[in-house]
Amino acid sequence: MNASTILIADDDRAIRTVLSQALGRMGHDVRTTGNAATLWRWVSDGEGDLIITDVVMPDENGLDLIPRIKKLRPELRIIVMSAQNTLLTAVKATERGAFEYLPKPFDLRELVNVVERALTAQNAPAAAPGDGEQADEQLPLIGRSPAMQEIYRVLARLMGTDLTVMITGESGTGKELVARALHDYGKRRSGPFVAINMAAIPRELIESELFGHEKGSFTGATARGVGRFEQAQGGTLFLDEIGDMPLEAQTRLLRVLQQGEYTAVGGRTPIRADVRIVAATHRDLRQLIRQGLFREDLFYRLNVVPIRLPPLRERAEDVPALARHFFGLAHGEGLPMKSLDQGAMERLKAHRWAGNVRELENLVRRLAALYSQEVIGIDAVEAELAEASPAPPLAEPPANEGLGGAAERHLRDYFAAHKGGLPPAGLYDRVLREVERPLILLTLGVTRGNQLKAAQLLGLNRNTLRKKIRELDIDVARSLK
Repeated sequence: MNASTILIADDDRAIRTVLSQALGRMGHDVRTTGNAATLWRWVSDGEGDLIITDVVMPDENGLDLIPRIKKLRPELRIIVMSAQNTLLTAVKATERGAFEYLPKPFDLRELVNVVERALTAQNAPAAAPGDGEQADEQLPLIGRSPAMQEIYRVLARLMGTDLTVMITGESGTGKELVARALHDYGKRRSGPFVAINMAAIPRELIESELFGHEKGSFTGATARGVGRFEQAQGGTLFLDEIGDMPLEAQTRLLRVLQQGEYTAVGGRTPIRADVRIVAATHRDLRQLIRQGLFREDLFYRLNVVPIRLPPLRERAEDVPALARHFFGLAHGEGLPMKSLDQGAMERLKAHRWAGNVRELENLVRRLAALYSQEVIGIDAVEAELAEASPAPPLAEPPANEGLGGAAERHLRDYFAAHKGGLPPAGLYDRVLREVERPLILLTLGVTRGNQLKAAQLLGLNRNTLRKKIRELDIDVARSLK
């Protein structure tokens, strides 16, 4: 690699010295300054092959300088460093044209590698700056641990793309928050964000939920139903708990990802799928593949960019920031403002957090609501941790639960999965169809395929049963297995 001139702007003299020595040993000509004005003068004079700049400088924010530099010299690579280690900082740096963003404190070897990449990478067309400033609103993700810093950097690189993302992590780690951040700070931010929990949608309703249905496509379909793909046109479709998706629906989804279009249930006209797909799961999809429960080809279509969210126990240093954040949210909802003393905070950092960030949030809200003191000590925290019951296992159906009870429990989960929203229209007929199909299928099974006996058992006219078999696409031979 040929020697290059590298311009460094950082208010910290020690950092300037370390970088100057390290890059100088590589044979580069290094010039350093502690302010933005000098850096801008060098750039204006045509000096420098690469810039390394801090965000906070005494005379100007380094992020605000980037668009001016890129407008004057679009080919000039810029590496941004910052101790303001938030998602918003990483996103702003990327949006404004930075080649790379590094949080402080940085690994010197990593920075040297980034410098080498920046000086040798082929020039690409200059990226357009973001359409409007991102307001310093409440950030969707909290934490400055090394684990979160790496996630911020990955997210910042993805904001300007439509790449499909697979988010994995334990329950309560914030997978939907990451999906929303990808949408809210990405190029589809003006479009809708539509989420669907695959674990809560009845098997027979999934295709209609995802792709919609045409009028008359099944008994009772008196109107056209709009699916989630259509609702998310121009935006982001978040497929939560993708590991719980039935195999037959996986096949339909794979076809959409391969062809970029889909048809509604009962429809014939292809509809272009103009959505960005973000999927998430707490399950081990590779294990499900080995068990034959998840399609390997669909996995590779979804796992274009994998993001693993660490459990809270792997980023305990973020617990204080998260606790302060949740106390602030509780205060905004009308509860008194509270804080934790040092002993209480250390106890929280040492806890294992089986429920992750969600468990911490629930604890903080209880502390804010139940304790009168403004500064909460370790005794209160110990009491609440002792009282908190462990996360319940997957609920077993209640003993002696009847069909009506099972249907009610199932439908409660279904409505809850929409998080305050409404499912597609035509629910009554879709639910009846879901019950009707297995009823007829199993009845044919116990009558060994004898449709006359099945009709008598069901209390239906034989012609009506035959019509139902055709409408519901029931394979009579399958019912005998």
